Amino acid sequence: MADQGRKRSVKFSRKLILPGLAVLLAAGAAARLSEKPTSSPVTVNELSTIALARTAAEPSDNGSAFSAVVSDSGPEEVLARIFKEIEANRLSNALALTEALLRQHPNYRLANLIKGDLLLARRQPIQSFGALNGAPAEKVADLRAEAIARLTAYREKPPTDFVPRYLLQMQPDQRFAIVVDTKRSRLYVYENDKSNDGRPRFVADYYITQGKLGAEKLVEGDKKTPVGVYHVTANLPKQKLADLYGSGAFPLNYPNEWDKRQGRNGSGIWLHGTPSDTFARPPRASDGCVVLTNQDLDVVAKNLQVGLTPVIISNSVEWLSLDDWAKERSELNKSIDGWRADWESRDTERYLQHYSKRFKAGEQNFDEFAAQKKQVNASKEWIKLKINNLSVFRNPGKDEVVVVTFDQDYRSNNLENQMKKRQYWMREGNQWKIIYEGSA
Repeated sequence: MADQGRKRSVKFSRKLILPGLAVLLAAGAAARLSEKPTSSPVTVNELSTIALARTAAEPSDNGSAFSAVVSDSGPEEVLARIFKEIEANRLSNALALTEALLRQHPNYRLANLIKGDLLLARRQPIQSFGALNGAPAEKVADLRAEAIARLTAYREKPPTDFVPRYLLQMQPDQRFAIVVDTKRSRLYVYENDKSNDGRPRFVADYYITQGKLGAEKLVEGDKKTPVGVYHVTANLPKQKLADLYGSGAFPLNYPNEWDKRQGRNGSGIWLHGTPSDTFARPPRASDGCVVLTNQDLDVVAKNLQVGLTPVIISNSVEWLSLDDWAKERSELNKSIDGWRADWESRDTERYLQHYSKRFKAGEQNFDEFAAQKKQVNASKEWIKLKINNLSVFRNPGKDEVVVVTFDQDYRSNNLENQMKKRQYWMREGNQWKIIYEGSA
């Protein structure tokens, strides 16, 4: 318990951002906006620079599409500037910025709504967000939610000296990992920094849409996004999809083995884009999929590896200091190597101590598995076991579960076998135990 108290894991705090925005968007009460002369006119060149803003990062060695990007390609910076101008009552500047944003994204509904309000404010005081022509309350609420989600993420980037708790180890050929925070409507991209012993390196983040009824998917048709560790299983091009899915789609392996064990079902959970007439969808608008704008999906897609790229979906991302991340990874790797060594030793009782009494694989429970292993090991004179391409990802949620995947090279006096294996390990007391294993 003392160690848990000292563990330096953090979650983002939800702060009020842009106090005037909180009034304008969240509360709906607005000051009377009367036009003032602008004190700092915005030039066309400045607008172009703002609208196309990118933040340069340290160049990476692999020449990836993300090597010079540490923020997304969306409109967050422009939106922040727009609301800053509104708060300062510089409505001409705000309108100019909004029109620049619309030239870049003509189908951006939030920007169109802001423009309408700014035009209306020239003629009369406005009392709420989306005041023009009595915009439907439900649609306005969706756009308000998007604005708050985008601006919160813009103001509160992940801490540079912390990493997501889930990315304990990527295998060498996994170039990137995806982490989705449903509460923040954000998707983070982390690079496998092999020059730093596989430490996850933050490279980009993007606004996303999740299920209409939130996260924690349980059953088919519940319109929720699942929470767990998944992998990309296919790349579906635009030409084979309905317009709803935008510029492409990447199915995920939901339900995975852990989901099935928990009784979760359903199918068709994808990463995909937006319809051709829509720039962005509200934070909660899909039937369970994770949705990006088409331009963001196109950038992310260049680095998604079918069968390899992990997509970890969390209700709220937990962040670990680099020291604590290294300790957790070391602890798990020690447990995995202990399992390997005990299998090689042919001491079946010691080997079976790595398995939970709740272990189950297919129709086989722990007792059946143990009986089989005792029978098999009785015929062995020697065993050599190598583990290659190891990945270790912690499952989000209250249960302490990790997903371990590796290439297994098994050799003995009477058998040679190679396979890609996946295990689920769960902490029981002070030990990690295997609760499921099978082919990946």
